[in-house]
Amino acid sequence: MTYQETLDYLFSQLPMFHRIGAAAYKADLNNTIAICNSLNNPQNNFRSIHIAGTNGKGSTSHMLAAVLQTAGYKTGLYTSPHLKDFRERIRINGEMIPEKKVIDFVEKYSKQFEEIKPSFFEWTVGLAFEFFAEEKVDVAVIETGLGGRLDSTNIITPLLSIITNISFDHKDLLGDTLQKIAIEKAGIIKQNIPVVIGESQSETKNVFIQKAIEQTAPIVFADEYFKVTEKKYSGFQQTLTVTAENKSKDYTIDLSGNYQQKNICTVLAAVTEVRKQNFKITEEQIHQALSNTKQITGLRGRWEILNAQPLTIADVGHNEAGIKEVMEQIHSLKKETVHFVLGMVGDKDRTNILQLLPKNFIYYFCKPNIPRGLDEKILFEEATAIGLKGKYFSSVLSAYTEAKKNASANDLVFIGGSTFVVAEIS
Repeated sequence: MTYQETLDYLFSQLPMFHRIGAAAYKADLNNTIAICNSLNNPQNNFRSIHIAGTNGKGSTSHMLAAVLQTAGYKTGLYTSPHLKDFRERIRINGEMIPEKKVIDFVEKYSKQFEEIKPSFFEWTVGLAFEFFAEEKVDVAVIETGLGGRLDSTNIITPLLSIITNISFDHKDLLGDTLQKIAIEKAGIIKQNIPVVIGESQSETKNVFIQKAIEQTAPIVFADEYFKVTEKKYSGFQQTLTVTAENKSKDYTIDLSGNYQQKNICTVLAAVTEVRKQNFKITEEQIHQALSNTKQITGLRGRWEILNAQPLTIADVGHNEAGIKEVMEQIHSLKKETVHFVLGMVGDKDRTNILQLLPKNFIYYFCKPNIPRGLDEKILFEEATAIGLKGKYFSSVLSAYTEAKKNASANDLVFIGGSTFVVAEIS
């Protein structure tokens, strides 16, 4: 098998949520347990940190992995989805898993796993856990895929659990209220394992407190301890003044989205907790890591600046809260004309998201090239019905090409609405 043949097997033969949606979602952990049993439970052979949340879990995972790696720990990082290469999901010290390892794993276990009938995500979790165990990582940062309680990653016993925030996404699977979604995310809170909650939210706070009490898990709300009190922008970086216990420190971070101001507080709270578990991490190492997260970990697609003139930015924010954050930051740029390349997936609750989009932007509606992608004509019709103006295009690339052609030097070209739209451009 070549690497491409291996990917074809994984992508075409296995149910893959990011491609086909809810049909690939398994509402129990049985398959993951069976896979890991057949691999002799590699997840028990390395320390881990588990991260869930609606928004921010990807950035938080990468920043925390950068800190641990900079502090000298051999650090695994498991995230999803990928933008360009499947191997982005599984890294050690920023390096993607080798192609040969992916090929060998699939060839070795395909017949055995076919009896289990796992999803794409369950396969990938098994691969990641075996790889981290074989390579003897000191610690692995593990991001959930969807939810928490029934997510395939939720068979680990981490040294720390983190839940970034709760907002509406995947309501058909996780629940139609913030409380119901929080209950699913709170499923990663384990007996006697400390948990950091990134954002205090009135609708969900008691859900987490109650679950932590049930599990006798020490709980910390990051934003009640760390607060960003000042921010300055310089080029593609931002310097944030973070205050805790009346002491302030400046952190320069290379992730330029405004929403990183919430994530940095979550990361600093997490570092405080792992230091209590004898991780040696200096202030200098934190500063170094946060200012070089993209280089250290390979993170892409978070308020990513693709071109300076016209200013061209891509961001993977795709649910109500994520789009709201993106809109606030676009408005702060005070650009007279915004060309928005917009695509979505078909199973997304789009009504509220479309209502957030300004009527004075020029839209280039397109369909991401996955089975779940929403037909560009449907998106165009729904958007036009509420007063958004633009044209539709048969591909992301053709939409982007037209936006670039129409944009003047002082305009903004923005690419977003879905991770899969950004993946085709960045």
